[in-house]
Amino acid sequence: MLSTVLPYLLSGISVGGQYALIAIGYTMVYGILRLINFAHGDVFMVAGILMVYISSSGLPLYVTIPLVLVLTALIGFLIERMAYKPLRTAPRMSIMISAIGVSYTLQNLVLYITGGLNQFYPVIPFISESVTIFGATTRMVTVITPVLTLVLVILLVLLINHTKIGMAMRAVSKDFETSQLMGIKINSVISITFVIGSFLAGVGSILYFSNYTTVIQTSGAMPGLKAFVAAVFGGIGSIPGAVVGAFIIGICENLIKGLDIILLKAGITTQMLGLTTFSDAFTFALLIVILIVKPTGLFGEKTTDKV
Repeated sequence: MLSTVLPYLLSGISVGGQYALIAIGYTMVYGILRLINFAHGDVFMVAGILMVYISSSGLPLYVTIPLVLVLTALIGFLIERMAYKPLRTAPRMSIMISAIGVSYTLQNLVLYITGGLNQFYPVIPFISESVTIFGATTRMVTVITPVLTLVLVILLVLLINHTKIGMAMRAVSKDFETSQLMGIKINSVISITFVIGSFLAGVGSILYFSNYTTVIQTSGAMPGLKAFVAAVFGGIGSIPGAVVGAFIIGICENLIKGLDIILLKAGITTQMLGLTTFSDAFTFALLIVILIVKPTGLFGEKTTDKV
């Protein structure tokens, strides 16, 4: 039984880590701006496209990978400066529409460049190799992803709790207007938040597309939505919540994908029930349940409006 479940469990932990790296971007931006950056999943996709094109130019991977991460962070910075900063005092609905506009702009730009054809992600040595764990064969990226995710999350938490810029981020997330009055450079804090979120999405894209080896203009849509659900599930605005939510969703999603085979080998059913079809539906059904039962998420704090 363990040999049947383990491959799906390992895959779920791996995908959960990749969702977590995207979800952190959603939750950090929301924590400061109270904005859902709907273009974040497309930044993740653009990082994959950048990797395809830069690696095909002949540059070695030890140059390509850092360059892709830097360019992805720069794209996040430019999106904030061009699409969100001019709308700082605008109604929240205007900023949300701008975010959707950025999302479709990135998708159509990639569609124009690629012609809508599948782009094959380069094979990255070591993380693309096969490895056997307790009799289950998987890729090295499956082992590396949760470890790398936890290391990056710990570094991010240390940055937020023990540095000057981290203190500024916490202050802005608590009270935007008062922080501005106290002399905190709001625009710099917001830009750094977008840069960090985009950088982590870039790391997530390298891990994700090493498993799912084709990239198209819509490749960021579903991972982006699932990462958003993970952020809401864990408590939007909470980094630990986003990580825990992402791992739970990743594991459950992959167990559902393998549920037919697991039940079959356990002798519970003798035919395939087609439960794999509901792996995506589960994520969004979970979102509905969470919003009904606990709208603030697992780690979210209940806020009260002051009169």
